[in-house]
Amino acid sequence: MPSFIDGPTFRSLLRPSTNGRRTKISDSGGGGGGGGGLFRMFKLMPMLSSGCKMVALLGRHNKALLADHATTVTLFGHRRGRVSLAIHEDTRAPPLFLIELPMLTSALHREISSGVVKLALESDTRSARRRLVEEYVWAVYCNGRKAGYAIRRKEASDDERHVLRLLRGVSMGAGVLPAAPEKEGGLPSGPDGELTYVRARVERVVGSKDSEAFYMINPEEGGNGGDSGTGGGGTPELSIFLVRMK
Repeated sequence: MPSFIDGPTFRSLLRPSTNGRRTKISDSGGGGGGGGGLFRMFKLMPMLSSGCKMVALLGRHNKALLADHATTVTLFGHRRGRVSLAIHEDTRAPPLFLIELPMLTSALHREISSGVVKLALESDTRSARRRLVEEYVWAVYCNGRKAGYAIRRKEASDDERHVLRLLRGVSMGAGVLPAAPEKEGGLPSGPDGELTYVRARVERVVGSKDSEAFYMINPEEGGNGGDSGTGGGGTPELSIFLVRMK
């Protein structure tokens, strides 16, 4: 059965290019090995200890550093655990969309090393009363390959709240976070307790009430100019698609 990425649902999500035409979305994760700003930062960043002073300082901020309330996407998880995805319209507020993906953090790191990550989430349930981001059950694809199924969280876990609290003042970046204290429900400190994260500002494209896309804005471009989010290669380093099948 072909990936639904090849289907007509994605026509409304094709990203506008600078010349007024639209760029076709490929279901392949290859061809982006150059890797632009944020992913290159992630690959070159040394593995910091769980006592990262910078993140600890950022965690003390009560106010986000994003003055324009840009939409942000955060992928995070324990090194040997599963990846969580959070989408924020405002990092000071609870996430618009929060889900634990059916893939390990180590698997995501391997995809990042390719330079391009496309996450596609498909819901085959329909409710006239629910917005797309309020659907619960999702089939998850990563770079065209089906990873499994996941259920959207109504509320963040203690571990997830800890991460989002630390990153409240971070607009974009990648690295390692200190684990939550055991008394707060976190894992013991050590290799399994470390949390890695990638946070990016994104361009949100609404195709219809049944389709949305989030394209990473390249930190090197700052969202201005023709190749924002593409790392110079024409394809965003990180793209996330939410689709409700008709």
